[in-house]
This record gives sequence, structure tokens and C-alpha cells, in this order.
Amino acid sequence: MRKLSLLGIIIFGSMAGWAADYVTDGSDPARTGWVKDEKVFNKTNVKTMKLLWKVKLDGATRQMHNMFPPTVIEKVTTSSGPKEIAIVSGISDDLWAFDTATGKQIWHKHFESTYDGGPGGSTLCPGGQTDVPVIGPGSGPGKYTLYTVSWDGRLREVNVADGEDLAVPQKFMPANAKPWSLNLVNGVIYTSNSQGCGGTANAFFAFDLATKKASAFVPGGGGMWGRRGVAIGPDGTVYMGTGDGTYYPETKTLGDAIVAVKEDANQQLQLTGWFAPPNANWMHTRDLDINVSPVLIDYKGKHLMIGTSKECRLWLVDRDAIAGTEPPFDKHSEMLDRTPLICNPAVRYDAAGVWGAMATWIDPAGQLYVAVPFLGPMSDVYHSPIEIGKPELGGVAVLKVEENAGKWHFTPAWSYGDIDQGDEAIYSNGILFVNGAGEDTYQSNPDVAWNEAPRKPAVGGNNQTGNRIGNSRHATIYAFDSANGKLLWSSGDQITSWNHGSGMTAINGKAYIDTFDGTVYCFGIAK
Repeated sequence: MRKLSLLGIIIFGSMAGWAADYVTDGSDPARTGWVKDEKVFNKTNVKTMKLLWKVKLDGATRQMHNMFPPTVIEKVTTSSGPKEIAIVSGISDDLWAFDTATGKQIWHKHFESTYDGGPGGSTLCPGGQTDVPVIGPGSGPGKYTLYTVSWDGRLREVNVADGEDLAVPQKFMPANAKPWSLNLVNGVIYTSNSQGCGGTANAFFAFDLATKKASAFVPGGGGMWGRRGVAIGPDGTVYMGTGDGTYYPETKTLGDAIVAVKEDANQQLQLTGWFAPPNANWMHTRDLDINVSPVLIDYKGKHLMIGTSKECRLWLVDRDAIAGTEPPFDKHSEMLDRTPLICNPAVRYDAAGVWGAMATWIDPAGQLYVAVPFLGPMSDVYHSPIEIGKPELGGVAVLKVEENAGKWHFTPAWSYGDIDQGDEAIYSNGILFVNGAGEDTYQSNPDVAWNEAPRKPAVGGNNQTGNRIGNSRHATIYAFDSANGKLLWSSGDQITSWNHGSGMTAINGKAYIDTFDGTVYCFGIAK
């Protein structure tokens, strides 16, 4: 039975896209944000979207966090028949499962923890369950297993149909380590952590479900905090950007770089290569972290990687060119192309730049695109043929990736603003979904002019978290024609709260988002 289960996991890792499921953050292990098998959304019916249901949950907040975007899987065998189920994780060590058709709660689970760090925490290290779970196959058709890491650092295996434990929790990583979204490929769970929370070094983590072996690799940089977690290529290589830290390749000190690792024959993670922008150390001095999960996509015979950071440029990288760990090290800064500054003209470390998640896709005509949501105003040096609105609080830029006579380049296609803190992008069948988080993203109080209204007082104390909670607004979901940026639908002001470090999910004719006040919203095609 164990061999059959592992075979199912291996098959699932390569075939998950065959079903209309959203089993991992960003839709696939490569974190493309491309829902390849979406069959419901189209450019006509998306205009009819309306609020189908919303549910207020009782999970407790920690600092600015509450809940994370749902994973969604259909045709789950339950006691009342097959259902499409959405599962939401909460920082309070909770899981909730909903029938997506009605919003009815199917089950709720709270993890009994072996760790209690108390009610405190900080904006960067809030404590609690911080990952978006991943779903894998179960023991047979219609059966699925959800994997998540609870606050105590243990890997949990939960039955999607009823919320029951399927295995004894296994120690995966130190408690309070702040892991990001989980990934699952060939029977191995992967994640990364950041901010040194709980005193844990910032690292890649892997857990083999068959052997129960855990592994970690510390790249010597800062926090590894891409929202969607590590990206994994078809060959099993794992990629993630490191945050603030110096870049000295001679000593393998890989700050502000996108690092590649892979399991060896002993199931231990080993360094296999990296990419560092030419200005990596300048980025470090200005606190312009690589804070976004890279996206991986193969196109025209190239194994491509697209990355970005708070600086707000895109890098187009050949994954094969940056492989290897021995000199010469200059190859690790090679790029096929780099955009001009898209946003963040003031070179801010907060309230500007790219903080959420990109999407990349190949349209029916065979053209590769990438969408990058951002915070703050657009740069004066970046222009698109189609510019809709003027980004002030944020927006989204969409570019083509083109190749001519062996030369690769980004070509701007369109941009849209104003989006209140452009956050995440998901592409589904010609529709580009982008959410504005609506949160206050200032990490220090901004200057206020004499004729401007003062900022609201702090909530819960005069501290960074309290100021940001008091000055946050509301989230919004937008649906665009991906070809030209035409706005087809928006949730407007129907969402009354905001979110932080979270995002949205869009699949099977429905778009989901949850907010700081504990509400899950489901918008869908009108019937």
C-alpha cells in the first residue's frame, strides 16, 4: 500500500494540471499562477460575476495576519457524495473546509500544538501557522491528503473529505520558524522560511514522505519569503530568492540572489546554482530584497526563470546558464534581459515595489506573457502601448517575452492603475485576475503635508502593526482581458476588510479571497 501511495504522489506531481484543481499556491509547482485547465471563465461571462457567498470565521488574528488563500479541489468523495471543496488555513493553527457551491462549512480542525509562544509576536514574526497548505493524492480515487505545517513545526497530514488526521504528526522544522507556502513534487514536501523567526536560520526545507527524512539548506542570505513559496522545475530543482544579505559568491554567501538546490542520493538538499542581479549588494544596502517567488516556464527550447524584487525590475534568466557552483562566478549574474524600472521611482524599502506574486502564461497564439502587480506609483521611465489609469497606490504591468534571432527581450504590453496595493496575479483562460490587498504598507510613518489629513491612531498600541491596522482599507479583485488590459469586472467595495501576506484563488468560475476580519468571500459567474 505504501508503494502504491507513493506512486500516486509521483503521478500527481506531473498530472495535477489535468484536473481543474488548485492544489498549491500559484496553481503549480513552478508558481506560474497559470490555471491551465480552467474551462468556466471566459471574457463574456466574467462580466456577470457576483458575490455567491461569504462566511465569517472565528479564527484569531496574530499581528496583521488571519487567513490565507484557499486550495480548491473538486470531485472529493465525502459522506454526502462528491464535492468541490475549498480549504482555508488560519494563522491560529486552524483549517476550515467549505462546499464551494454553497459556502457551507464541511469541517473545521484546530491543531493541538506542542508549542505555545504566547499571544505576542511581531509584524515580521507573528507566530502561528503561516504556510498555505498543499494537497496530494490519497489512497484511491476521490481521496486526497492535505499537508500543512503547524506552529510547532510538525508536518500534518489531513483527510480533505473530513479533516481527520491520516498520520502521526512528524517533526519537519523548528517551531515558530515562519514557513511559506508548501510545495509537493515526487513525494517530497518543500518550503522555505524567513525573518529568522524563532531563532531559525533562513533556509530551504524538505521532507520525504516515504522515508520521513527531513533536510535543510542554508544559503547564507536573508529571509526566503516569496509569497508562494519555493518554485520547482520539471527536473526537481528548487528555486527561491533570498532577502537582505551580502552577496559574496567566493564564500557561497548568497544574499539577494535566487538560489537553486536539489536533493542528492541521500535525500539531502545541495546547492546546484544561483542567480544574483548585477546590483545585488546595492540592493542589500537599500533594503530592496528579493521578496517574490520566482516563476519557472519552458518556452522555445529555453528553461526560463523570471524574478523580481522590491526594486521593481524583472529579470529574464536561463536556468541552465546559472547552474553550477564553481568559478567563474560572473555567469551567475547573466540575464537574457532586464526591464527598466517599472515602479518604485523613490527607491523605497516599504509601500512600493513588488511584494506579492506574478503570473506567467502562453496564450493560444503561442505568445509568452508575464504579469507583475506592484505597490505605489509607476516609474516615469516605464511605458506601455496601452496605459489605463495612473498608478498611485499600485497597479499591474503586463509584458510579452519575445525572442528574435536568438535575442530575448521583455516588451511592455499594457498597464493598469490605480489598484490599492497590487498584490497577486492569476491567469485563467484569457482572464487575468489581480487583487489589491488594501493594506497599509508603510513600515515607518510617512511624512504628511500640512494640508493632508493625519493618519489614524494606532490600533492596540503605538507600534508598527497597530498603525498599519488602523490605516488599512479594503481589498478588491479585478478581472482583466489579458490581451489588452480592458477591465471586465471588479468586486468594487463589496469586500469590507483588507489582507496582509495573503492573496486570492481563482478557478472553476469562482474567485476567492479572505480578509483580516475573518471573512471568506466567494465571487462567481452568475447563473
